[in-house]
Amino acid sequence: MTLALKPRAGASEELEKLLAAQQDPASPHFHRWLTPDQFGARFGAAAEDVATAVDWLTRQGFHVDSVARSRAWIHFSGTAAQVSRAFRTEIHDYLVDEKVHHANATEIAIPRALERFTRGVVSLNDFHSRVAPRRAASTPQTGLSPQLSVPDGSHLLTPGDLWTIYNVSPLLNAGTAGQGVTIAVVGRTDIHLSDARQFRATFGLPAHDPIVVHNGPAPGNLGGDEELEGDIDVEWAGATAPQATVQLVVSASTTASDGVILSAEHVIDGNSADIISDSFLLCEEQAGPAYTQFLGGLWAQAAAQGIAVVVASGDSGAAGCDSRVNAAATHGRGVNAECATPYNICVGGTQFLDTSNPSAYWSSSNTAGTMSSALGYIPEGGWNESGKGTLDASGGGPSLAWSKPAWQVAPGVPADAARDTPDVALSAAAHDGYMTYTHNGAMMAVLGTSAATPSFGGMLALVQQAAGSRLGNANPILYQLGAAQYQNSGAAVFHDVTSGDNSVPGVDGFFTGPGYDLATGLGSLDAAALVNAWPKPLAASFQYSPPQPFATEPVHFIDQTPGSPSAWLWDFGDPASGSLNTASDQNPTHAFSGPGTFTVTLSTNVAGTSSTPAAIPITVVAAPAGCDHCPVVVPFHTPK
Repeated sequence: MTLALKPRAGASEELEKLLAAQQDPASPHFHRWLTPDQFGARFGAAAEDVATAVDWLTRQGFHVDSVARSRAWIHFSGTAAQVSRAFRTEIHDYLVDEKVHHANATEIAIPRALERFTRGVVSLNDFHSRVAPRRAASTPQTGLSPQLSVPDGSHLLTPGDLWTIYNVSPLLNAGTAGQGVTIAVVGRTDIHLSDARQFRATFGLPAHDPIVVHNGPAPGNLGGDEELEGDIDVEWAGATAPQATVQLVVSASTTASDGVILSAEHVIDGNSADIISDSFLLCEEQAGPAYTQFLGGLWAQAAAQGIAVVVASGDSGAAGCDSRVNAAATHGRGVNAECATPYNICVGGTQFLDTSNPSAYWSSSNTAGTMSSALGYIPEGGWNESGKGTLDASGGGPSLAWSKPAWQVAPGVPADAARDTPDVALSAAAHDGYMTYTHNGAMMAVLGTSAATPSFGGMLALVQQAAGSRLGNANPILYQLGAAQYQNSGAAVFHDVTSGDNSVPGVDGFFTGPGYDLATGLGSLDAAALVNAWPKPLAASFQYSPPQPFATEPVHFIDQTPGSPSAWLWDFGDPASGSLNTASDQNPTHAFSGPGTFTVTLSTNVAGTSSTPAAIPITVVAAPAGCDHCPVVVPFHTPK
């Protein structure tokens, strides 16, 4: 179980300012990411409040399993009887859709001792997020040209096809393939590694096994759609970023906690990945306010640490609270709670408009090595294949829980005061399904935003490699680029989707249109254009003298940042020096308070854009006996 802790007084407002500054190239905080411990010190619950919560849980008989480094949550375990006594509720069994579930019968009561600094228990039930993938009706046939075609005219997607359609190939050819970037796929089942290996070997990708990370006891391979989801995410995250490190982070679900969120917590608390890909679905109405707020806090922490979180918008069109396998929606409009926070990128779906003249878009033969056959970009409409016994369509619509973030501004964004979803979209239709290996050697085509999402996560890995820094919540930059393009003042980064809608039987959805819309967001991506348009700050640089100073000896620092900076922020990593620990001069002098290793950080501003900070460890030694400063004349030291 998870006890969610409130941020300290005033921290929420301070965090919003920091997140905005981290995405503002003119700010000295641009891309200066926090560690989980720094996040906890600035925004988390006070240490004494955490201790009070731990003490109370222990006195109730619970076992405290862990406390987040961010001081944002506490994991604890216990029996149903202990839960009933401590939180004044009962745990009952419920038969839902022919399956027995466990849940609290009434709202829990938080004791007065904890009310001030806790949000409550995140979940006391096993109504976990839905797994989203679906096998496409079409499957590859033999004797056809190209090989991955089917009699109904569909052309099934290989990684090479996505490289061509979304212009990834120029980046890969130039050596930008995700090197040095880690993508964490969050899940709750093991997979057969042989499937990922066969996928890469079949479609011409370099051998690069995913790393399976178990958070707690391994759940084993759950099979079915759970296994399929893991395979899709791992294979397609690595398809668009072939040299990125892909982790499959696996946590077993419990009677009270979703393994997907436990996996996300593990990544964020360990700061162990640059990008998180989440393809699971839980609508806001079903999640409830406490769970929704916890998700927002979790993704906000990730953003502050520089982790980009990409989440699937869903596959039930505007009816996000209904399963896509239903013939008609019965719960009205809804959106995916895991996708709808202001702190993540929400990925919707498109479908290729290639049926009227397929030969204009697809070759009659496959490319050797990659088995691809796409000839170039293919025009897209909003994904909607509903009405055939399913609700298959791109998830999207306004959030009922979150207000519109300041960065969500672009032509077409509704004036609805709500956080609108999705943000971007990629192909998701069964008509051109994603080829995937699963279930220990079976090849099949799959559809849905659960395939589009890891593919987009891989594209962000290419952006990160080229930018030389983690991205955090990339939405402020994405919307700036979108606004510039749709106002005819910026590069053509997005393919504007202007046909189709995400209405499904039983629910009227939203039409696509020029600029942003509630079915496909800003549109699909031209990956090379996105990388080229992404802001890339200059790197700060400095030298210092003497190269190994004595304690209390003045050390001289010389800024060497190119481009004539106009502002400087020095942090000498020496908090014991008090107000002297920082400086805003171009070439300051600092005397360290004692011996030790101090990390000196310089941030500069060049023509309104903040540089990438330079952080250099400097070793300070104790002065010899009888010598206060022992000044010597030595050349300046330029760190390598």
